[in-house]
Amino acid sequence: MNWIQRKIYLYNVTFGLYMLDWWERCTFNIVVIVLMCFVLRYVTQFFKRYVW
Repeated sequence: MNWIQRKIYLYNVTFGLYMLDWWERCTFNIVVIVLMCFVLRYVTQFFKRYVW
């Protein structure tokens, strides 16, 4: 098991994704990615507006 496989395994075990079906896991991952994009966009706008 290499480093990337260990991180994926840790992610699945930490959030309990190992007990979900493949489509439920995919849906959860899509929601997480979309939320991270919103947060990243908010943070970049914050830095553009108030820091730089």
